[in-house]
Amino acid sequence: MRKVLIANRGEIAVRVARACDDAGIASVAVYADIDADAMHVGAADEAYSLDGNSPADTYLNIGKLLAVAAQSGADAVHPGYGFLSENAEFAQAVLDAGLEWIGPSPESIRQLGNKITAREIAVRAGAPLVAGSDGPVSSAAEARAFAEEHGLPMAIKAAFGGGGRGLKVVRELAEVEEAFDSAVREAVAAFGRGECFVEQYLDRPRHVEAQIIADVHGNVVVVGTRDCSLQRRHQKLVEEAPAPFLSDSQRQQVYDGSKAIVREAGYYGAGTVEFLVSADGAVAFLEVNTRLQVEHPITEETAGIDLVQEQFRIAAGLPLSITEDPTPRGHSFEFRINAEDVGRGFLPSPGTVASFESPTGPGIRLDTGVRSGSFVAPQFDSLLAKLIVTGADRQQALRRARRALAEINITGLPTVLPFHRAVLESEDFTSVAGLNVHTRWIETDFADQIPVDPEYNVVAPEGERRTITIDVDGKRLAVGLPADLLDGWARSGQGIPAASDVTGLPDSGTGDSPAESALVSSMSGTVVKWLVEPGTDVAAGDPLVVLEAMKMETQVSAHRTGTLSEVLSAPGGVVTAGAVLAHIE
Repeated sequence: MRKVLIANRGEIAVRVARACDDAGIASVAVYADIDADAMHVGAADEAYSLDGNSPADTYLNIGKLLAVAAQSGADAVHPGYGFLSENAEFAQAVLDAGLEWIGPSPESIRQLGNKITAREIAVRAGAPLVAGSDGPVSSAAEARAFAEEHGLPMAIKAAFGGGGRGLKVVRELAEVEEAFDSAVREAVAAFGRGECFVEQYLDRPRHVEAQIIADVHGNVVVVGTRDCSLQRRHQKLVEEAPAPFLSDSQRQQVYDGSKAIVREAGYYGAGTVEFLVSADGAVAFLEVNTRLQVEHPITEETAGIDLVQEQFRIAAGLPLSITEDPTPRGHSFEFRINAEDVGRGFLPSPGTVASFESPTGPGIRLDTGVRSGSFVAPQFDSLLAKLIVTGADRQQALRRARRALAEINITGLPTVLPFHRAVLESEDFTSVAGLNVHTRWIETDFADQIPVDPEYNVVAPEGERRTITIDVDGKRLAVGLPADLLDGWARSGQGIPAASDVTGLPDSGTGDSPAESALVSSMSGTVVKWLVEPGTDVAAGDPLVVLEAMKMETQVSAHRTGTLSEVLSAPGGVVTAGAVLAHIE
C-alpha cells in the first residue's frame, strides 16, 4: 500500500491523512467546490476537485472517486465514515478497479449494513433481539399493522441507514404515515436507498456498543465498550469509554454477542456492534456499523490501539497487532462539536467559523476539520470537531472535561458547546452512583434548559463558491472563487454575474420585522414538502412544512391559528433562517 485515496471530507479525512503520514503512506484528498479551502484538502499530500457541490455530485459519486484514484495513482481507498463507507457497490467497484479496499468485504457490508439481514445474522448468532418485521415494509399501512399487533412506541428504520438518518419513532398511530414517508425521504437523500423496516422501540434505554477489529486470519478482538446514550434526533452528542456502570453479566453479553455476530458474518475489518440496555437491565442487539465510528478516538485512548493503523494492517492481509481483548486503562469522553443551535432545539446552523480557540492540558485531544475562517456548508454534516478528554478514572476525566470546555471558544455560528458545558453539571450524568441518562434524555429530562442565544437570532450563511473561466498565458482555465468575492466584483461593475436569488428571503430589506402573519423559517435549508395546502385552516402548533438541512429533516409548525395563504417557498427552494415561508391570516 503506497498511496491512499481518502473518499471523504472534514475531520475524518484529516484523521486518515495523518494516519497515512504516520505509516509512511502518501494520501490523496478529494473536495467539493465549496470545500476547496477546507482543512482536509491541505492535510493530504495531494488534492483533486470533484467538480460539484451536492453530495450526489461529489462524495457519493463513485465514478468521480475512482477517476481521481486512477489520475493520482492511488492503490487503496479509505472511505472514512458516512457517505459511501457502508456502500457495498462502492467497495466492490474499488476492488474491481484493482485497488485495496480499507474496509470489510462487500458481502459483509451488504449483509450487516442491511439491518434486516443483520437481524437474521444476530438470531443465528444467539444475540438478544426485540420484535421486528421479517423484512422491509412496503407502505405506511404495513407499518401501522405492525404497530397494532406489537404496540407502540415503534421505530421505523432505514434498512441501509445509520447516524439517526432514516429513523423515526412513532408514539401515536396518527403519526405513522408521515413518519414512514419522512424516514424513506431521509434514507434516499442520505444513502440512496429508501427501504425501511419496523421494530419495537425500547423506551429510555442506554446505548452501549462494542468496538471490534477482526482480520482475515480469524482473529476477532473487542477493543472496548462505549456508552453513547446522550443523543438528539437519534444522533450521538457525547460518548464515553469504557461504558460505565454495567454489570459483569451485561458486559459479558455485549462481548460475547459482538464476537458471535462477527464470526457468524465472516466479518473482517474495524466495526461496531451496537446494543440497547433497557431500564430493567435487558440487553438487545441494535445494529452493526461496518466502518470506523465517529467516536473511535475514545476507544483508542483507553485501549492504546490506533484503529486506523489496524485497518491498514487488515487491508494488507496482516494479522492484528493484538489477539486478546485489551483491558481498559483510564476513562475517556468525546464531545461532538456540531454547528447546531441548542436553544432552538439543536437546529442545524451552517455558516462561517469566525474564530476557533482550542483547549490545552493533560489528556486533551482535538480532532477537527475546521479552523478560524472555515465555512460550514448546509449540504453536509454539522460536525465541526471532536473534543476527546481522558483521565485516570471517570471523575478525573469529568474534571478535565469541564476545564477543556471552559477553554474552547468558537465564534461566528451557534454550536452545541453550551449543551456540553451544561450536561457536565447534571447529576444524572456525573453521579458516582450510576448513569441516569438514556437515549431520549435530552428531549425529555433536559429539554429547554438552555435559552435561545440572541446573537444567533438569524443565521443566513453564504460561503458558496462559483467557477469562472480565465485566460492564463493563452490557456483557458476554470477557477473556483468565493461567491461573495465574485458578487462584490459584480456590484463594482466588473461584469461578473451575481449569484441566483435565494427564495423566501426575510422581509427585512428595510430592517422591519416580518408581519404578524408571517410563518418564519427557523433554519437555513431546503423546502422538502408542504404538509397542508394553501387556503387550509390551521391551528397553532400544527406542522405545516418540512425543511431539510445537513441531511436531517425538521418540521416548521404554525405560530398562530388562522388560514394558510400566500405560500412563498415551493418544494426544492432554498431558504435562509428568518425567511418568510408563507402567511397565516
